[in-house]
Amino acid sequence: MYFNKSTIVFLDGEYINASSVKTGLYSQTLNYGNGVFEGIRSYNTTDGVRIFKAKEHFDRLHASAEKMHIKLDLTSEELEHAAYKVLEKNNLADAYIRPIIYLGENMSLTPTDVVHVAIVAWKWGNFLGDDLLNVMLSSYQRPNPKSCHIEAKVTGHYTNSILATTEAKSKGYHEALLTDMNGFIAEGSGANFFFEKDGKFVTAPLGNIFAGITRETVFELAKELNFKVEERFFKPEEIYSADAAFFCGTATEISGIRKFNEYEFPLSWEDSNSQLIQRAYQRRVASNEYTNLYI
Repeated sequence: MYFNKSTIVFLDGEYINASSVKTGLYSQTLNYGNGVFEGIRSYNTTDGVRIFKAKEHFDRLHASAEKMHIKLDLTSEELEHAAYKVLEKNNLADAYIRPIIYLGENMSLTPTDVVHVAIVAWKWGNFLGDDLLNVMLSSYQRPNPKSCHIEAKVTGHYTNSILATTEAKSKGYHEALLTDMNGFIAEGSGANFFFEKDGKFVTAPLGNIFAGITRETVFELAKELNFKVEERFFKPEEIYSADAAFFCGTATEISGIRKFNEYEFPLSWEDSNSQLIQRAYQRRVASNEYTNLYI
């Protein structure tokens, strides 16, 4: 699904066959989850293959590494250059790109100087599919921001996401919606959440959620379309009076939601401002706006 015998990846400054990559059993990332990564998409735009908001993603990768005391020597421009090379070598246009920074052998709970930088890419559609979603309120909560750096994209944080998604699917839902430690709605297992009421949007504020780059793009698009967006805390009960809702994220893009628990949103997706945001996002990524190019 992700690679074949001819797939080329970037690893520590070289472009090599994916099948030849090996990781150590004593890796701190494997044993303790201390590694950082990004999810990025490229699109076949009107001006050729472009990585959407590449600088923002690679800058965030640097910020995540710094939070986790990981030394990342490559600049954002060098990482972007490598990502374009991986796309070129694998003949990919509309693709998902995964840069990951993983650590070498260290069984202690202290930082290590052995740092590996890899970039892989593969063709991947919308992570949650193209249909409207049925979403359940998860029994799991997002981690307390005083327990870890929730603003960093850390490999180990995603055990929380796996648990929430697995629970939702086992109960017949497509995805989960999680609260923070105070019981306010936070986000999905791997995407930010917005609901629509009377043509306006509401989403959780930063602090207890991951600061998604797609989330920020939604703010930009809403401003261009003259839609109001309110950032505030809200409880799950408020969603039961909403008109529509969606998830957003790089892998997810913009995914509309049909039902929250047993509540079906009354406004048809086609008549919602949420759908207009989705269409505007699709136009944005298909253009050459908000892209960088270091090749």
